[in-house]
Amino acid sequence: MKILNIFNHYLETGGEARAVDAICGSLSQIHDLRRCEFFSSDWTGADAPAKWKQALWMFRNPKSLDELRRCEQLGRSDLWLVHNILPVGSLAVYPEAQRQDVPIVQYVHNFRPFSVSGYLWADNKVATGGLSKNYWSEIRHGAWQNSRAKTALLALALTMGHALGYWRNVRAWIAISEFMRARFVAAGVPSHKIFTLRHFWNPRPTGNGSGGRGYVFLGRLVEAKGVNVLLDAWQILERRYGPLTPPLLIGGDGPLRSVVISRAGRMRAVTFGGQISGSAKQEALKGSRAVIVPSISWEALGLTVYEAYDYSRPVLVANSGGLGEVVVEGKTGFIHQPGNADELAQQVIKMENEPGRAREMGRCGRSWLEVNASESEWRRGFAAIAEYAVRTDSPR
Repeated sequence: MKILNIFNHYLETGGEARAVDAICGSLSQIHDLRRCEFFSSDWTGADAPAKWKQALWMFRNPKSLDELRRCEQLGRSDLWLVHNILPVGSLAVYPEAQRQDVPIVQYVHNFRPFSVSGYLWADNKVATGGLSKNYWSEIRHGAWQNSRAKTALLALALTMGHALGYWRNVRAWIAISEFMRARFVAAGVPSHKIFTLRHFWNPRPTGNGSGGRGYVFLGRLVEAKGVNVLLDAWQILERRYGPLTPPLLIGGDGPLRSVVISRAGRMRAVTFGGQISGSAKQEALKGSRAVIVPSISWEALGLTVYEAYDYSRPVLVANSGGLGEVVVEGKTGFIHQPGNADELAQQVIKMENEPGRAREMGRCGRSWLEVNASESEWRRGFAAIAEYAVRTDSPR
């Protein structure tokens, strides 16, 4: 099959970019896959287009269309695999696919086109209005790039895209969790056109033994990721255990960096490690008793859980979005209510009181990963969705 993969890179590299790379790497081994890429960074700095051009080009970017057509001319595609295309790729990708009669398979990594920012998050809480195409909450709080004006412009683009039926041109949607699929069906995507296909993961050769005593958080330092909830939980633990409180390592960067540094500086058991990657990240995971994912926003899936399982570590996660789908309560970890620091602290206490159980949970997590995140199974699932898209008649 000839596939054209279309992706607009965000200003900051995150989980979606890594997932797209993994998807392309896997599919390119069995299909003729080409990549058409756009970069949000092209619209920053001294060489960026004028602001008024950026506003217009979110709807139809002539430069992006030229690049898209150039990529397509290299070989007629059987389908376009579309991820994020905003802002530089522009909404014109969808009518162009219809013009060329190429099926689109839309990968659902986040909540666009039902959220301006992609995360249904504004004013430090879940903002569900976008699911009914009401973007006012996100606009009011500048949810995209911390700008009300930019958020309003992109909201207008999404509103026009819905009004013009651009997403009716999508032959098949791929949601990375059942939670995401349910939200998109509720937002109006026909249930027969959207399929759940969780990300695959290729585990390392070994799960790295029994681990250590500490706990690890790895993620962006923003309110949505539950960083303050995590620190609140450790304050509860320090009040109870004092110097015997288990250590917590916080790794990451973001707007709450100064808050984390300040709060960690006043606590005995919390260490801020900054952005952790490579061998330092491996050592942190190897030396941990468990990994914590306390998100209070709706997570699409949560690859940090996969990463913990890869190292045979259990996880303590919030029941937020798709996270609960990849954790077996009491077997591969514990699930707490989003924002509930007391419950999270109690779960840490359980881990501390039963270290043998924690190790067994880690082993079960590794087994879960090997069974449920197989690349070969993912390829079979993708092939069935792609075949459906190619065989489905155009909506015209």
